[in-house]
Amino acid sequence: MLDNKFFNNLYFYWWRNLDKTILIIILLLFTLGLLFSLLSTSLIASDRLNTNNYFFFLKHCIFIFLGIFTMFFFSILEKNKLFTLSYTFFLVFLICLILVHFIGIEVKGSKRWLDIFFLPRFQPIEILKPFIVIIIATSLSFENKNYHYIKYFISFLLIFPIITLLVAQPDMGQTILVFLTWLSLIFISGINLYLFFAFFSFLLSSVLSLILFVPKFEYILIRITSFLNPSSSNNYQSEKASEAIISGGFFGKGIGEGVLKNKVPEAHTDYIVSVISEEFGAIMIFIILLIFLIFLYKTFKKISYLKNDKVKYIIFGCSIIIFFQFLVHLGVNIRILPTTGMTLPFLSSGGSSIIGSSILAGIILNLTKKNIS
Repeated sequence: MLDNKFFNNLYFYWWRNLDKTILIIILLLFTLGLLFSLLSTSLIASDRLNTNNYFFFLKHCIFIFLGIFTMFFFSILEKNKLFTLSYTFFLVFLICLILVHFIGIEVKGSKRWLDIFFLPRFQPIEILKPFIVIIIATSLSFENKNYHYIKYFISFLLIFPIITLLVAQPDMGQTILVFLTWLSLIFISGINLYLFFAFFSFLLSSVLSLILFVPKFEYILIRITSFLNPSSSNNYQSEKASEAIISGGFFGKGIGEGVLKNKVPEAHTDYIVSVISEEFGAIMIFIILLIFLIFLYKTFKKISYLKNDKVKYIIFGCSIIIFFQFLVHLGVNIRILPTTGMTLPFLSSGGSSIIGSSILAGIILNLTKKNIS
């Protein structure tokens, strides 16, 4: 009886203080993801597996339910317990990211996935990203007037091994996403702008040198070249994706009438925006963009009421990493960015992506509750 009373009180406390607008936006994105998964994967399952037409959709459903449970779990934790657990998870999934280099699964020249025990083929960086934000925010919230700039150096030391491991996979999309998130966090933390731009210029020069002169990263140069040269034979997926968006027009061809999902491998993950645009039209992409912008506005509005710098940085970092990922995915689909293999948060199929997005959402819901200061 006491246990039931405790859980009831915990639930009502959580529900009373929760920002319900942010929760509704997240659940709406999950629902749209389920809808588009059903429409974009049923034919693929039928053709490839010669079995249940809803194989991928049912798999997506399972991950969505796991994601919602994960989001609830992280949103209901007491703030200090959330931080303590996040530090532990950071170490665990950092070790997993290291293991990728030794026992990871290689697909199309990239080694990004692990297949261990009860976690078949998951991508450690997707789960690690939310905890990277918390680790960076913790280091940036350190205050000591005598060592004002040491926190920026510490934060760089924390992400440097992660970036190195991602570059080694190679996964430049996630590398850029982590790096941009870190830059955004140190920018809002009040760093001297001359130092910020000097450091940014140095790192940009280093990355360009790697791409141009290190053979391991030649594939990035090939992608950039094919992106700049539409007639290149290496541009097949991007071409088909942009053709699908153009053929869909403003209102789309209609449900089930799209052909991109049958022409491009992993269209339901890397090119889901093009699949949506082909069948539902550009208007649906504008609606999804609007939903993400409202999500960003609501989280930033919450930040303006907070006094705790660490909490501010975490909410900002979690929100901006979701929005950056959305922008990169959209940019690849409309061919203003080279191919990166970046999923669309909450909407793309893929267990690691869904769970990672759910953890980010859970942390945001936790730290935007009314009682957080």
